[in-house]
Amino acid sequence: MSRDDTINHTETYFESGAFREDLARRVAMPTESQNPDRASELTDYLENEIRPAFEALGFTCRALSEGQWPFLLAERIEDKTRPTVLGYAHGDVVRGLDDGWDEGLSPWQLTEREKCWYGRGVADNKGQHSINLGALKAVLETRGRLGFNAKFIFEMGEEMASPGLRQIAIAHREALRADVLIASDGPRLTAERPTVFLGSRGSISFDISIKAREGSHHSGNWGGLLSDPAIQLAHAISSIAGPKGQILVPEWLPEYLPDSVRRALENCEIQNTPGSPEIDFDWGQPGLTSAEKLFGWCSFTVLAFEAGNPKTPVGAIASRAWARCQLRFVVGVDVENILPALRSHLDRHGFSNVQIAQANNQIFHASRLDPEHPWVTWVVESIAQTTGSTPAILPNLGGSLPNDVFSDVLELPTVWVPHSYPGCSQHAPNEHLPLAIAREGLAIMAGLYWDMGEARTVKTPGRM
Repeated sequence: MSRDDTINHTETYFESGAFREDLARRVAMPTESQNPDRASELTDYLENEIRPAFEALGFTCRALSEGQWPFLLAERIEDKTRPTVLGYAHGDVVRGLDDGWDEGLSPWQLTEREKCWYGRGVADNKGQHSINLGALKAVLETRGRLGFNAKFIFEMGEEMASPGLRQIAIAHREALRADVLIASDGPRLTAERPTVFLGSRGSISFDISIKAREGSHHSGNWGGLLSDPAIQLAHAISSIAGPKGQILVPEWLPEYLPDSVRRALENCEIQNTPGSPEIDFDWGQPGLTSAEKLFGWCSFTVLAFEAGNPKTPVGAIASRAWARCQLRFVVGVDVENILPALRSHLDRHGFSNVQIAQANNQIFHASRLDPEHPWVTWVVESIAQTTGSTPAILPNLGGSLPNDVFSDVLELPTVWVPHSYPGCSQHAPNEHLPLAIAREGLAIMAGLYWDMGEARTVKTPGRM
């Protein structure tokens, strides 16, 4: 049997409806990690869906846990002299938001419409890890073995910022030892273009607020005499970012954009496409391309702003103003200094009355593998052989993932091969996965896993 036979095997798996059946079964399990009432579903997904799927492929599995969060480690060790690949996936999803879906659609039922599958998790992340499981199966059923060693860590809390994953990696560092992480999550650059990304931007959310006094006061009696915290907070925000979104806190920016990152992003420009919001090309850091702004630089966002009673405004000066903000940052920004730097910045600009509080304890750290790393070259060549074109190489995802657990704690080169696209409506009603991406994803991963098992590939990437 050959590489082509393995890829053709995935085509049969897809066209027969077997892949759809596997995905539909997984989508039907309401694994909402943000819903405390679904706690039992999280364990059930690992034990009654994922464990049997791996064991049928000759993997040994064991449950791990950290606090309330369940994990599953699956491994198949064939020959310790060959490469070991660590995979990662999450089986949890965001809330279904059942009432928001279009008529005839449900988050817990896989439905095909206009060459897409709809259902919660089809893009994030059940569809993606189902593709990788199907590709592993294809290699085993054609070759009879993988030809490499495979480990997978599944978690059920990614949508809650992966609580416990770092602790699991530290406690089970030896069990998770590998040569490379190859995993799938997040979107491609576009629906049509296969993509690899090599890390993720970091993310921290925080609140800024001003409490001027107790209670609101009539604006006719006190207007012009009492400070308006909403106006003050708006000016404080304007000191953080300019009118075109340029970040004005120096410590929140990297010193430079590495040349290897610039080279990788040269052919990854982001353009306006039907169905997507129109890009404001003059927004953000001047002098950068759209791809460099999203994948190579930092961005500041005001997620919410409130003063007074927005639903029923009254003629009164509010006593308090509040905003929830978020900074997405890249490698080169000291995460420990983000909020202290903001405090110093606001004080320098006369806003010592602004209070700062981190929104939660979960911070995604920034991570990035050099786009010219040998493992990147190897994966890109494998995908190009399967698809006939070179995939987009993104130094890091614009969003955030727990990639730092693998790059920093486990010290692995990290290469992600996503099987979704930016318009998939993940985290919203009508989440969907185009059938074309699923079919191509199966072929890409089957080719990649086949190549990993070839003797010649042991020397190509090397043991790093």
